[in-house]
Amino acid sequence: LRGIGGLVRAYDFILDARFDQVEPELRKACGPAPREACDVLAATALWWRIQLDPHSTALDAEFTSLVDRTIAATEAWAERAPNDAEAWFYMGGAYAARVQWRVLRDQKLAAARDGKRILQALEESLRLDPTLDDAYFGMGMYKYYADVAPAAARMLRFLFLLPGGDRKVGLEQMKRARARGRLLQGEADYQLSTVYLWYENQVPGAINLLQALDEQYPGNPLFLSQIAHIQDAYQHDITASLATWRTLLAAAREQRANLPTLAETQARLGIARMLENLHQTDQAIEHLQAVIAR
Repeated sequence: LRGIGGLVRAYDFILDARFDQVEPELRKACGPAPREACDVLAATALWWRIQLDPHSTALDAEFTSLVDRTIAATEAWAERAPNDAEAWFYMGGAYAARVQWRVLRDQKLAAARDGKRILQALEESLRLDPTLDDAYFGMGMYKYYADVAPAAARMLRFLFLLPGGDRKVGLEQMKRARARGRLLQGEADYQLSTVYLWYENQVPGAINLLQALDEQYPGNPLFLSQIAHIQDAYQHDITASLATWRTLLAAAREQRANLPTLAETQARLGIARMLENLHQTDQAIEHLQAVIAR
């Protein structure tokens, strides 16, 4: 991938939730890197901002406008240069950003259509360059989820004439991208944590991946909040979850977490839930009052 060093640095800023640094880093990266690659990462940055506060739709219009333009740009690139594996790879990446948002917003049919385009783009990318290790990540995700998806999703796959999946092969391909890719290693860790949690019954493995991400990207409040959720919902360890939420609160108040207001709000809400579960209602209310006051 051309200009990979600059793109990796920009992706690191995204994963650390240092969104104000992403655009300047992309301006430096695009020169060596194709313009369309930076467009894909800009859309990815906005998608990660949405993930940090997924119930809010405040950024949806901006995201859909940006990602639609990015998809059009990468499709035009692939049309101009049909033998360029990078063009197809970034087209798949642009659609991947949109399909995740569409899944979040429960747009199942549109997400299925995007899934088909991702698969076609990455298959072409790997046909042109089988050594493009990052492209195996998206391929692996498709094959894995196509196999483990519930019946309703499999019906969508049938309607859109999508090929079936393979859970084992998909997981191996995601792990290959994580081990040998350059651009998507951190993204792979995050996505694999979900796979381990939801489908592989590897709760400690999911926590280990999230802890490693938190160590590498301590400014992103999402990783600690996910750990706290798993400790509560999956391990039923209220004390451990409370401790993790308190760690996030300290990071927010000491400005070690990026987006500190959002991080503090989420931490206090998490603390309040755990305190209520421990029948410490008065202390829980204090944290809720602090949220309202802000």
